[in-house]
Formats: sequence, structure tokens, C-alpha cells
Amino acid sequence: MITLQVNRKEHAVDADPATPLLWVLRDLLHLTGTKFGCGMAQCGACTVHLDGEAVRSCVTPVSRAVGKQVTTIEGLSDDNSHPLQVAWIQEDVPQCGYCQSGQIMSAAVLLKGKPDPSDEEIDAAMSGNLCRCGTYQRIRCAIHKAAEMSKGGAK
Repeated sequence: MITLQVNRKEHAVDADPATPLLWVLRDLLHLTGTKFGCGMAQCGACTVHLDGEAVRSCVTPVSRAVGKQVTTIEGLSDDNSHPLQVAWIQEDVPQCGYCQSGQIMSAAVLLKGKPDPSDEEIDAAMSGNLCRCGTYQRIRCAIHKAAEMSKGGAK
């Protein structure tokens, strides 16, 4: 048994320590907001936070998450009120939506370290998250909007 802290709750899972964290989250904990994209850490669809760091869960063994706080898109806020989630809707970012949870998780790490990022900083931070629909301009606008919302006292 492996004990994990996921979205501020403790879970005991019966998994091989080498199992990718993505499959433990999706198949054993039924947290399906985190998506499988390429399986090679190239597209970012599977991005989650591990102690506040953005990691690709498709290549992260679950053993690496032991003793750390795992945050998925479901744990970003209790009621979808995180400024990024609100801004994503206001800017009408998603098209197919498949990459969006990974995009938002990467953006959350960016805003935590850079509360008012420039376009260049956004582009650099988000370059590992691919969107096959090409919504990059709207993603950038949503990140700027979320940064403004956060200045106003929102989460």
C-alpha cells in the first residue's frame, strides 16, 4: 500500500511504486481531470502539482509522490473559483478542452512565482503545454486576466 496526499486528502492505494502517477490518479482515485496526452512528458496534458511544482504525471512514478502534496485540477479550488478557472471561462479559452487542465496547472505555477508575468514569460512558461486547437492567444489573455483578478484579492 502506498499512502498519498492528493488534493488535501490522504489516500491509500495498492499500486506498484513504478506506476505513473497519472494512472494512479485516474484509474485508482478516479480523478479524471488530469489527461493522458503523449505519455512522454512532451505535451503537458497530464500536468499536476507535486509540492507546488508542475510535473508531468505520465512519467512521474507514484513513489516520487509519497510524502508530498499532489494537486490535480480537481484540487485547484473547491468550487472552480480559482482566478485561472474563472479567467479561462471568461476568455472562452477551451475549444476541444483536452489540454486545458494541464494548461491551467502550469499557469498556476507560473502565477505563483510571477504574479504579473509578461507575454514573454507566459510564452516561456507555457511552451511545454501543447494545444492542438491553437488557443495560445486566449490562454495568454486568460493568464493576464487571472493575474489581474489575483491582485484584486481573489485566490
